[in-house]
Amino acid sequence: MAKPVVIVNCKTYPEATGGKAVRLAKLCEAMARAHNIDIRIAVQTTDIAAVAKAVKIPVYAQHVDAAEPGKTTGWTTAFALKKAGAAGTLLNHAEHRISTQTICETTPYLRKARLSIVVIAENLDRLFEFGSIDADYFCVEPPELIGGEVSVSVARPDVIENAVRAARKPLLMGAGIKDYNDFSIALRLGAKGVLLSSGIVLASDQRKALLRLLTVRGQ
Repeated sequence: MAKPVVIVNCKTYPEATGGKAVRLAKLCEAMARAHNIDIRIAVQTTDIAAVAKAVKIPVYAQHVDAAEPGKTTGWTTAFALKKAGAAGTLLNHAEHRISTQTICETTPYLRKARLSIVVIAENLDRLFEFGSIDADYFCVEPPELIGGEVSVSVARPDVIENAVRAARKPLLMGAGIKDYNDFSIALRLGAKGVLLSSGIVLASDQRKALLRLLTVRGQ
């Protein structure tokens, strides 16, 4: 049986930039090993090479452009991500929306580079729109719950159930996920894992925050 997936998104938080991104990645790797969970980390493009060199867990980009390597100044290519050590990328995060057409144009570059693809939908309508996209995972993150105190698992379990039925690929859930209760509800309702950020990255003790996510008692 596949291990549950946890993707920690560093966003552009100073608490997970540069050396702090490396430190958090190493912590995620240790926790993945200790708790038999597939933990991945999404970092800023400038941190991919250093983080990928420091850990063996999958390192993801937070975005990539639909561009060929060559005369494309200022764009981030799938080829460059792969060379930096990335294992995959997020696409269409709530804080970096792109059109469905752009997603479709981007995925062939990612496949050519052999990078894993996580496509994020803000609601079920968008998830249905993504039906034919060649992703490894779909993720649903209701934007109104991102960074909030109440998780999608607690506030909108119906969204998880409906998304699981609608998704044609393994589904991750995000928005407000913070602890084992949030995580276990999502898994019980059929999700294969979770995407989260501030609950871990902004925690005063990131190790304790990961323990709260991965264990019943959080210690």
